[in-house]
Amino acid sequence: MVFRPTSLRALAGCSLLAAACGGSSPDTADAAGGTVDAAPDGFTELLGRDWALNPGDTDIYKCVRITVPQDMYIQAFKAVAPLGTHHTVVTISTDGADGDYDCNAGSLDSQMLFATGVGTDTLSFPDGVAVKVLAGQHINLNLHLFDATDNPLSGHTAIMVKTIPAAQVQQQAEMVFAGTFNINIPSDNLEHTAHGGCTLNHDATISVLWPHMHQTAVHQKVMLTPVGGAAKPILDDDYSFTEQRNYPQAVPIQVHSGDQIDVTCSYINNTGSPKTFGESSTSEMCFTGIYRYPASASNLFECVTQF
Repeated sequence: MVFRPTSLRALAGCSLLAAACGGSSPDTADAAGGTVDAAPDGFTELLGRDWALNPGDTDIYKCVRITVPQDMYIQAFKAVAPLGTHHTVVTISTDGADGDYDCNAGSLDSQMLFATGVGTDTLSFPDGVAVKVLAGQHINLNLHLFDATDNPLSGHTAIMVKTIPAAQVQQQAEMVFAGTFNINIPSDNLEHTAHGGCTLNHDATISVLWPHMHQTAVHQKVMLTPVGGAAKPILDDDYSFTEQRNYPQAVPIQVHSGDQIDVTCSYINNTGSPKTFGESSTSEMCFTGIYRYPASASNLFECVTQF
C-alpha cells in the first residue's frame, strides 16, 4: 500500500452510501461463500465493492468512489475484509466520477480518512470527536487484493462507520503519517532499522496510533520529544504483519508546536533480497498513522522523511 496522490480514473459501476442515506446494509458474502454481518454493533456501510481473484493473483487493486450527499460526522470506522483483502485505504477529495474502477496503488487522494492492514481492529474516537466529511466531497476506497491460496477467492470488502449528530461534535479529527520513505534493509537475517519523523508545527491531541509496515518488520518505536524536555516513548511494541492493530491512547497525548516525533522501524530480512520502500507487501514501509484533533487540513505526509 502506498499513499501518494495521483489522478484518478473512473469507470462505470455502483457504490453504496448507507450511512449518509439512512439505509441499512445487507449481509455480504465472505471468501468461503458464507455471509458476514455487514453492520455489526450499530455500524452501517459507507462504501464497498465486490471482487474475485484467481490463485496466484497478487497485488491486485480495485477501487470505488462515491459522492457524499450530506455532511457526515464519523465517530468510528470498521473494515469488513474477507480473506484476500490485503489493505484498505479510504481517502477524500473534491472531484472524480463515481463508480467501481480498476486502479493502482497510487489511486488515492491527499486527505486520509481511514486505513487498514491484515487484522486491523475497529477505530473509535473519544466521545465528542469525529471526522467531518462534507456534502459533495468524494470518498475513494482503494482495495489491495492478494490471493496467497491455491483456490479462487471472492468477496465483498466494505468500510463500516458509526456517525454522530453535528450537535455532539466538539472536535474534528484527521489522520496524518509519521515515518520515512528511506528504507534499505539487506537480506542478512540481522536486525536493521529505518528512521523518520518531523518537528510538529501546531498543537494537537493524539488519540490513536496505527503502525504500518510489511512482512519483514518486527518492531516499531515512536518517540515524542517535547520542547525543552526529554524524549519519551508513546509506542514501543513488537509488530505483526497479520495483526496490524490500532493503539488507542487511554489518556490522549497532548503535543505542541516545536515538539519532535521520531519513528524507528525494525526489520529482520531473510528473504534473499534487499527490501526498500514499495507498495507491495514484498517491499517495506515505515509509517505510523496518527489520528489527532483538531484537524488542520495538513498534508498527509507532513511528518514523513522524504527520499
